[in-house]
Amino acid sequence: MAYRVFQGSFELHTQGHRQMHDLTEMVGRIVADSGIRHGTAHVFNVGSTGAIGTIEFEPGLLEDLPDVLDRLYPPSRDYGHERAWHDGNGHSHLQATTLGPEITVPVTDGRLALGTWQQVFHLECDVKPHTRRIVVTVQGE
Repeated sequence: MAYRVFQGSFELHTQGHRQMHDLTEMVGRIVADSGIRHGTAHVFNVGSTGAIGTIEFEPGLLEDLPDVLDRLYPPSRDYGHERAWHDGNGHSHLQATTLGPEITVPVTDGRLALGTWQQVFHLECDVKPHTRRIVVTVQGE
């Protein structure tokens, strides 16, 4: 088999700080469309105030993760970013940087190799709504 690279993307509309979306189905569709059976899927959020990861996408954790991030980087602190830009989202940048804008997931038999209770998520860390572009690059055979 030949090594191939396939790239797809989709838009995600967010309402603002703390909102989480389950991306598993959309990412899985791009993997299926790629025709790649074995390799990796790289999922990337375009923008500096959104994060990508895996989690058990259930109500308790959808509350817990943003709560923990707000305790680590509270919206009310006087961040250097606030002094420079006065846009109220210094904590948003720090939260998104801590989680990261990307994740790589193995592809096995043409599907994402995720655990039973593991989903790919996007967390909006910014204080305002966004239309996010999520880029998925699938590589393999």
